[in-house]
Amino acid sequence: MMLDTLFAFGLLLTPASQLRVAGLPVGPGELCLIIWVTLILGREAARASIVLTPALSRLLLFWSLFTLAQSLGTLTAKLIGDEHDPVWFIHDVMAYPLLAAISCLSVIGPHPEARLRRITWLLCGLGTPVIVAQLADAWGLYDLPSVDPMWWDQFRGWSSNPHQLAVLCMVLGFLSLHLAETSTRLGPRMGALACAVIPVYTGRITGSDSFTLIFVLAGPLLLALKCRTWLFSRVRQISFRSAFAWVIVLALPGLVISMAPLAYSIAVEASDLAKSMARDNPEQTKEKTELRFELWSQALRRGFESGMLGLGPGPHLAIPNSIVSARKLDMVHPEFVEHPKPSFVPNFEAHNTMLDLFTQGGLLVVLSFVWLVVTAFRSAYATGGAGLPALLCGLCIYAIATFLLRHPIFWFVIAVCLVAEPVLANQLRSIARSNALRGHARLANAWSRSLARPRPAYGASQLGSRSS
Repeated sequence: MMLDTLFAFGLLLTPASQLRVAGLPVGPGELCLIIWVTLILGREAARASIVLTPALSRLLLFWSLFTLAQSLGTLTAKLIGDEHDPVWFIHDVMAYPLLAAISCLSVIGPHPEARLRRITWLLCGLGTPVIVAQLADAWGLYDLPSVDPMWWDQFRGWSSNPHQLAVLCMVLGFLSLHLAETSTRLGPRMGALACAVIPVYTGRITGSDSFTLIFVLAGPLLLALKCRTWLFSRVRQISFRSAFAWVIVLALPGLVISMAPLAYSIAVEASDLAKSMARDNPEQTKEKTELRFELWSQALRRGFESGMLGLGPGPHLAIPNSIVSARKLDMVHPEFVEHPKPSFVPNFEAHNTMLDLFTQGGLLVVLSFVWLVVTAFRSAYATGGAGLPALLCGLCIYAIATFLLRHPIFWFVIAVCLVAEPVLANQLRSIARSNALRGHARLANAWSRSLARPRPAYGASQLGSRSS
């Protein structure tokens, strides 16, 4: 329980980048995760036996391909004479092994699903007081000298920008829904739903466009997934939920025809709702869109210049001129933000997961990442639940506007999804058989070494010395 609590605090505090010590890339969240990884590695080393489950095998395969792609990208950059910012290069080189250790150690062991569910409860339960503490700081109930909880008119809490906090709030909200729909008793179900209230409210006031889009699409997506589960229920005696879902499906054409006159007004109301939740500055939205397309086109060009092999870890884009000029003109800006400074080498990112991976590791790392996400979604979809598939869809939306790979909580979600699908009996037998064979092989090797070891020949003097 202590290790699980330490891991949960690490996931919750990693986005709180304003709490980091000045000049150091680590803060309370990173320290918790580093300690957790060290303790888990020590525990597994003491056990001296690793169960190679399907989830662990998939993660090990992905990180092996990821390492190969990043190495090829680094060699390609050396060959073509491409220069990079050494500070951000070292930052990624240090971050990726920690993320690999977090993802793989999350699913290590013969039955990781029970442990991950316990961590999910801790994450959702502790997430509410952690976010409330950030809200209290913004409301002036107390003051942290090294923290500015506002990003102009957007709430960012202890994070450097609102998007980091919005990703955490979105994950906590959907994980709470997942716990609610998989709980069998009313008390835990109501408690899980209560854990989603504060994260959803906080994600709303961050002003994140992606969170707004997910918030609008979450209801229909969850309803569609739940109807899919109820429609294709394998229970012989039809339940009330299945009957209700079939009634909706059969009555849907008539409902559409009867509500056709109201379609226009409903669309107008939905549009007004989306506009009210989004930023109300159309000029700012236009500039932001143009900036993103400029960065994305530059990322594609850099990726193709490397022969789709990538350029290695770190950012590889030049800072757009619009951002440089805006920083010179804007004399008032949020504090405690670490921006890449203009330099003679590229040090900016595309802020798009797929394109940043394309510039770093080329096509190989992009295809391996897509394979891992699709595999995780298939495992989550096979459970029949709605919370985990909807959560992965929300993360895919966030991946369009941010480099999601460096968020430790993203890898926790991938781990939860990979172990969500129950392992079949024949898979369990094959896992047990392979581990037994490895154990027998180790014993046989130890026995053969003991037999091959030369034995001392005892003479009369040796026997006398032994007897004496």
